Amino acid sequence: MFTLSAELDQVLRQYPEGRSIEFRVGVSDALPKSLAYRLLRPAIKLDEPVRIVCREWRLDRLLAELALHRLDLVISDTPVPTNVEVKAYSHKLGESDVTFMAHPKLAKQSKLPFPKNLEQLPLLLPGEDSAMRKAINEWLDQQRLKVSVVGEFDDAALMAAFGREQVGVFPIPSVLANEYSQKDVLVEIGSADTLRIKYFALTIKRRLTHPCVLAITSQGTKVLHEAP
Repeated sequence: MFTLSAELDQVLRQYPEGRSIEFRVGVSDALPKSLAYRLLRPAIKLDEPVRIVCREWRLDRLLAELALHRLDLVISDTPVPTNVEVKAYSHKLGESDVTFMAHPKLAKQSKLPFPKNLEQLPLLLPGEDSAMRKAINEWLDQQRLKVSVVGEFDDAALMAAFGREQVGVFPIPSVLANEYSQKDVLVEIGSADTLRIKYFALTIKRRLTHPCVLAITSQGTKVLHEAP
């Protein structure tokens, strides 16, 4: 972290004073919007003015744009897949366990303790390609839970919207639990502390030089657990 901070100071000195730094970033659509903002926040808090260009797509398309140098960084819940031809590097930003949220009326339909209550409630899950979905599937098997999946979503915001309308229980990173509880008519039905989701910054270059990328990678763990 200290090395990255020193590199950030050096890079900032190379940019002309008063000129905006353009930062082109891709965000995997599997990430909740507020979590993506937390991870990107250090880039817009720099002393120098920053012009951010943000793209949200599936990871495979984002990696293709990264390979063509149309993006400076990709934020994802998975490292660079081993089966892609793009030569890129993964920088871990942090991790979180998983909390299941529901509308209060739906949550009351089961009196069982967590996680057994998941067997009595409809469940909304991320798409099959997401890291969270794969981790949840493994966790459900370990817990020997038989659940009823009523919806699958590549977009985390759309999944949450269905959850607010009482369609089903849905998972979120636990670092966002307070935010969802305070801003929405939603309650926590339980947290799986053994279910960990990791978040990564993906870059073409091993040595980081862009000031926004340096800021994000040096502060990822800290901002992930800060209040919104």
